[in-house]
Amino acid sequence: MKRIKPRWIAIAVITLALLGGVWRAINNKRAQQAAATTAAAEQMQIELLSSDVMRAELRDVTQSLPVSGTVRAVNFAVIKARVAGELKEVVAREGDAVKAGDVLARIDPTEYQRRWQQAVEQASAAKSQMEIAQRQWDSNKALVGQGFISQAAMDNSVASYQGAIATQKAAIAGAEVARKALDDATLRAPFAGLVSGRAAQVGERVAIDAKIMELVDLSQLEVEVPLSPNESMDVRVGQVAALQIEDRKEVVGAKVKRISPSAQTGSRSVLIYLALDKAEGLRHGLFAKGVLGLGKSQVLAVPLSAVRTDRAQPYVQVVERVGDQQQVAHKTVTLGMRGMDLTQPESEPMVGVTGVNEGSTVLKGHVGALRSGMVVKYTALATPLTAPLPAPATAASTAP
Repeated sequence: MKRIKPRWIAIAVITLALLGGVWRAINNKRAQQAAATTAAAEQMQIELLSSDVMRAELRDVTQSLPVSGTVRAVNFAVIKARVAGELKEVVAREGDAVKAGDVLARIDPTEYQRRWQQAVEQASAAKSQMEIAQRQWDSNKALVGQGFISQAAMDNSVASYQGAIATQKAAIAGAEVARKALDDATLRAPFAGLVSGRAAQVGERVAIDAKIMELVDLSQLEVEVPLSPNESMDVRVGQVAALQIEDRKEVVGAKVKRISPSAQTGSRSVLIYLALDKAEGLRHGLFAKGVLGLGKSQVLAVPLSAVRTDRAQPYVQVVERVGDQQQVAHKTVTLGMRGMDLTQPESEPMVGVTGVNEGSTVLKGHVGALRSGMVVKYTALATPLTAPLPAPATAASTAP
């Protein structure tokens, strides 16, 4: 008995250890199953903001054409030198406002003053020669009547007088040309506007047609948009557009004002010009992009980003009431006309759909893919700016 007792004690200890390990393993498995069940229950529920959903409703969708171009002033001028010479003075500089006729710059007028004075003196000398020829002709008219001179002498005096008149006229014309060259040495603003750039400095010798500065009138701005010949065929004067200037959030309205009657050589593009509704704060040369409305139709529309295409057929995710819960449901849709709702200040591309009823609550595209049947709860925000949550449609009313 003394030999057997320690053996049974060892067996009992080992058996108890095994039973304890089995019991702990069972408890761990139950805990894992409970955690998995809790995680699955949490995954079947999602909280959304009111800004994550929208109603599918009838909208005036305008078929749109993407456009981009450059903001340009209707009145824009490159001021160039009309005469050659040294640039003596630049009166207006970048950003200066000028009126029509104001002096912008001056080229050294010394040479042109001397030429004008020379031309004036030549005209004066020609006038004196013409007066001498006129007196000679008047005298010969009286003499030929009395027979003191021949008719040939009379004809010569007439020719001399006519030649003197022509010489005087040529001298006067030369003086006027010289005077114009002198006036051209002073560069003046052709219209009221702002100096946008300067290309020459005081002391430089500039040639004829050398660029001196640029002048723009920001009171009238338009966007020059190049279109392909195919795209331009549907464009008409008066069609409206929504543009963003330099990727700013603000949308600026515009309207087709002019359409070029011919395609550009080389690029084959057709230029259209959009008159901007609001030009305040804009600058000549900025980049603009947006959409041009070609035609309008009223359709049941949702944002194009809300339509999912990760299946064989496109579908949208809607929130519908099932019992006392609101759940996600997937509705297969047929896509129709695409365009923009230009009545909205920050509209996004819309698409007409069939397969959902008017008033259905549709999840926006940024929410991402959700599993059908997932329970939806709305997060309450304490800000008064939050829009009221849309009431989801019932399962009966959202059936396709």
